[in-house]
Amino acid sequence: MDAEGLESFREFVDNRSSALLKTAVLLCGGDRHAGEDLLQNALVKAAGRWQRIDEPEAYVRRILYRQQISRWRLKWPRREVSVAEPPEGEPQPADQAAAAELRVVMREALGRLTARQRTVLVLRYFEDLPEADVARLLGCSVGTVRSTTHRSLARLRSLAPELAVLGRADAEQAASRDHSPVEVRP
Repeated sequence: MDAEGLESFREFVDNRSSALLKTAVLLCGGDRHAGEDLLQNALVKAAGRWQRIDEPEAYVRRILYRQQISRWRLKWPRREVSVAEPPEGEPQPADQAAAAELRVVMREALGRLTARQRTVLVLRYFEDLPEADVARLLGCSVGTVRSTTHRSLARLRSLAPELAVLGRADAEQAASRDHSPVEVRP
């Protein structure tokens, strides 16, 4: 890679690595270390072809998704489980407590889904991709994406029923602020 390409690659990594890391961590079920490994491998692969890439972010995201697909197609899945140490620091203000609780519950629930279920949910709802794009990325039909999404959401709801409680509390709080009737489903 020449000096201009190297500078372009460094600039891309500086500007887009945090957004790409969020996606990688979600694809890995909330495991930050595995997400960092996934992103690092994707960036290494992209660096080798950097001069020939037209859309760098789309290319790196495609590598992330395909590497994750390869992981869940392995005959012998990894049996080790990485556990991060609890973060140290100052406690968060009370108004952010509910949001932090929701993130923790969601991360744990996503971690208990299969890799395929997690990948479909991340692509559909975090990346906000249409079903056709998800099907193309995963190499399956749109019907498979729909059924996997449906089953994944049902499993997510069964694994973390507290998400419904948190969502209901947020809806009730919003309704009390603007005094408009809101239907809150159990």
